[in-house]
Amino acid sequence: MAEDLAQAVETADIPALMQQIGEQARGAARVLATASAERKHAALTAAAQALIAQREAIFNANALDMVAGEEKGLSPAMLDRLKLDENRLRGIASGLRAIADQTDPVGAVIAEWDRPTGLHIKRVRTPLGVVGVIFESRPNVTADAGALCLKSGNAAILRGGSESFHSSRAIHACLMEGLEAAGLPRTAIQLVPTRDRAAVGEMLGNMTQYIDVIIPRGGKGLVGRVQAEARVPVFAHLEGICHIYLDAAADPQKARQVVLNAKMRRTGICGAAECLLIDRAIAEGLGRQVVADLLDAGCEVRGDAAVAALDARVNAAAPEDFGQEFLDKIIAARVVDGVGEAIDHIRRFGSQHTEAVLTEDDAVAARFFAELDSAILMRNASTQFADGGEFGMGAEIGIATGKMHARGPVGAEQLTTFKYLVEGDGTVRA
Repeated sequence: MAEDLAQAVETADIPALMQQIGEQARGAARVLATASAERKHAALTAAAQALIAQREAIFNANALDMVAGEEKGLSPAMLDRLKLDENRLRGIASGLRAIADQTDPVGAVIAEWDRPTGLHIKRVRTPLGVVGVIFESRPNVTADAGALCLKSGNAAILRGGSESFHSSRAIHACLMEGLEAAGLPRTAIQLVPTRDRAAVGEMLGNMTQYIDVIIPRGGKGLVGRVQAEARVPVFAHLEGICHIYLDAAADPQKARQVVLNAKMRRTGICGAAECLLIDRAIAEGLGRQVVADLLDAGCEVRGDAAVAALDARVNAAAPEDFGQEFLDKIIAARVVDGVGEAIDHIRRFGSQHTEAVLTEDDAVAARFFAELDSAILMRNASTQFADGGEFGMGAEIGIATGKMHARGPVGAEQLTTFKYLVEGDGTVRA
């Protein structure tokens, strides 16, 4: 099997390669649909152990990707996304164990009722089938996506970006160890073994008989292409344009630490704050302090005239800075007249990912929560908590901002659908 794939890659027969991967995934999905919770748990815990045992090989592979990324001119934020170290690798392993320890969603009864006709009806969770995941520079997605698909009884076809090619292969090898240890098919989690972009085209347009849903994880260009070309359903967000509204009733200590964390903890993730909205009533006081905190931390603040008046170091914002996902040490900022104007701004420029309000006023928070329709809304908390692991899901494949099926962090439960089980006793319809 491996020899066949290698031959397909060498001969650049991408359609044949992808068809074979699709057939193998469909076969594995049938096995996974009825795999016991114990076997899936065993596979994930064994994979977590393999990650730690093989860390030197993983770090060596990651070093190759880092050198290539620097030569390619990746931004510091993108290089940060790509980099693996001891703490991050242990975090990935912990994520696998957390997913393993969750309640298995497959077969769970969502609802159950009886009808006057004598029918007993249950709605139960069932796997989607085969999940295709297309991602860019974050090698941890290999582990997160593979593990969540396995936990939810789905076969996975993973196509990582060229930037993380070596790292993803090293992590994938550990997932294979886990599958083998649990007696599950190696084809349950497949990593596309080529950097040829034609493989993406095959997944999007020519594998409808194999792939049930596509999940893109990456920049606007990737996600936009997937949404435009995919012939199967897509769980996606185009951008993480996250806003923070600093209300007149914000607690100064909470506000200062939350804003700084939301922007600067990790600037290259989709939950990083990209726009700060300051209530005019506190602009000269708390607003000035918050802007200074960001500037002192090395963040470029691009503000409107009112924000620029708060600190000489602020750069004038261009119109396109609002609605921009910087993924860097840059934030747009403007002064607004209360929560209503803040809501209007977010509706115009947001991407329905994550928004936060900093306030001690319950009425302001209630209005913010009621009138905005982003997938995640927060009060007095950093937008960097927009993460499946922080939501108790172990990990996530991504944050879905659409309104059909999955929304917000996509964990194992969100990778299931449902079916109805109906029982009668010779029951006929009148």
